[in-house]
Amino acid sequence: MNKRSKATLPTLLLLIICSCSQQTEPWITGFVKPAQNPILQADSAFVFHDPNTNGPVRWQKADVFNPAAVVRNDTVFMLFRAEDNPKAYLGGRTSRIGLAWSVDGLNFTKHPEPVLYPDSTLHVQWDYPGGCEDPRVVETEDGHYIMTYTSWDQKTARLSIASSTDLIHWSKEGPAFEFASNGKFLDTWSKSGSIVTRQEGDKLIATKINGKYWMYFGERGAKLAWSENLIDWTPLEDENGELLIVMPLRTGKFDSFLTEPGPPAILTEDGILLFYNGKNDEGELADPNIAKGTYCGGQALFDKDNPEKLLKRMDQPFICPDLPHEVTGQYAAGSTFIEGIVFFKDKWHLYYGTADSYVGIAIQE
Repeated sequence: MNKRSKATLPTLLLLIICSCSQQTEPWITGFVKPAQNPILQADSAFVFHDPNTNGPVRWQKADVFNPAAVVRNDTVFMLFRAEDNPKAYLGGRTSRIGLAWSVDGLNFTKHPEPVLYPDSTLHVQWDYPGGCEDPRVVETEDGHYIMTYTSWDQKTARLSIASSTDLIHWSKEGPAFEFASNGKFLDTWSKSGSIVTRQEGDKLIATKINGKYWMYFGERGAKLAWSENLIDWTPLEDENGELLIVMPLRTGKFDSFLTEPGPPAILTEDGILLFYNGKNDEGELADPNIAKGTYCGGQALFDKDNPEKLLKRMDQPFICPDLPHEVTGQYAAGSTFIEGIVFFKDKWHLYYGTADSYVGIAIQE
């Protein structure tokens, strides 16, 4: 995904209801896009001293999008992706992950500097020059935080892990699959890690199933991995030794080109609820009712005792781009790319990137 021009919201818009399917349980539905959208955007006033160039960088000058979110001390904390150079499109930008917080879930204050970025440690080989992209964040049993993010060296996308105790200071743990199967998958394209959690009040806590943590990941067909420590992950393999696909693409559906995991998956009484991003094909395999190349959000249900067993998924997306800044931007085909969800003030708040340009929100009625 990537983006381009900006658009303003019509002033008379009060509420836009998402393009939602009418399906009921076990799905979480009823999301509405408030008029305040978008809620976060680029700002060239923020300057950061880049350790790689040893000079100042306007680290969110181009675009701000694809956010994760957690609740801590009755406050929503958002981790968002920011790109620096608006002229260096398709390959020349560096992404960094910033932090913002809000007491109402809508109005956010940004931390002045990025909290995760390419630095001078050994991880620079994975993170630079493309940067650190597309975070998802979960809380652990002991109150720490685990982030999955994409390390982008502009050659291979690698799903990576970072840990923190306070959401500001992060320790990079390296690529998620660095040591699995003797490094077999280290250089395999991977991204978008959705760790299975359980809901405890306003928190989503990483939880074990059958003695292991589980994570959905990937793009062209969702895959699955397990871990004992949330740091080192082992992906499941098929009979040919390739990454096992647990949720394939569907011809003629909104997920005909990509099925990419979104926010942390949630363990429920019905099963494991996975929010994911479906990309419509750009050719004859596309859903004819959705613009080609569009990213929409869907939900899938996996067996709560067997995370690789897909039980069902939505036939229609529950959220699609329909606002001006969602259908026109750096990613010209339009997107509502979901990555963060929190249960805040007794309602689900869904945070997403819009056309790789802004951060949007939909709130459950």
